[in-house]
Amino acid sequence: MLKQRLISAVIAVIVLGVVLFVLPLSAARVFIAGVILVAAWEWGGFFGGTGNAWRVACVAVIAILQLLLLFALESGWLAEILVFVIGLLWWAAAFCWLQFYPTPVPRALTWLAAILVLLPAWLAVDYILRASSALLLFVLIIVWAADIGAYFAGKRFGRVKLAPRVSPGKTWEGVFGGLILVALISFVGARLLELTLVTLLPFSIGIALLSVVGDLTVSAFKRSVAMKDSGKLFPGHGGLLDRIDSVTAAAPLFALGMGWMGMY
Repeated sequence: MLKQRLISAVIAVIVLGVVLFVLPLSAARVFIAGVILVAAWEWGGFFGGTGNAWRVACVAVIAILQLLLLFALESGWLAEILVFVIGLLWWAAAFCWLQFYPTPVPRALTWLAAILVLLPAWLAVDYILRASSALLLFVLIIVWAADIGAYFAGKRFGRVKLAPRVSPGKTWEGVFGGLILVALISFVGARLLELTLVTLLPFSIGIALLSVVGDLTVSAFKRSVAMKDSGKLFPGHGGLLDRIDSVTAAAPLFALGMGWMGMY
């Protein structure tokens, strides 16, 4: 299992490096749009049932909405910042929903979540990529640091459960461990990005905390249909959604904060 996880991680890092720093921007943007459609396929599993009808429907709906959003943005009918704000409002609502979980998860909520999770995340990642591949890598590193720090701190010091009804393995000690690692990354990031630590540190902490909400929310949807992993794309790691659930929450906040931080 460990060997599988390592191989999957190495391949994923290589692919990410090629997408961010080798592919032309247009090709990288198409790749990211495709990633969202793969995530939509996996999200379709949250509707329950057998067969792939819900998965196909979810991919079709998200693909159509991607095209409509692109048309609306190009025509000036819609501003990207509005989509990011709507995405963040969803994550605020999701945080409140998690406080009452487990609750019934109607299919209408699963549809709404698919749209409000995947589309703002797609536009946010696309927006960040157009600004700078390095900035996109930075937000990914922040999310990874929060996850890695939480894993090791949780294994060593974990006592108090964070959300036992949603993800029994996560602890508050793990969250704090992740935030400590994120703080250390911010020290380095402030120098490389030529930003003040006073502004970058709280921004990075906010991104890390929101990434936890993203992780827990996707876990709640999986648990509602007794699903351990969203897919099998990455041997030892699960599906694509299992890898990007935190990013879907973090990306809209980062995209919104880029202007405030003077990054773009």
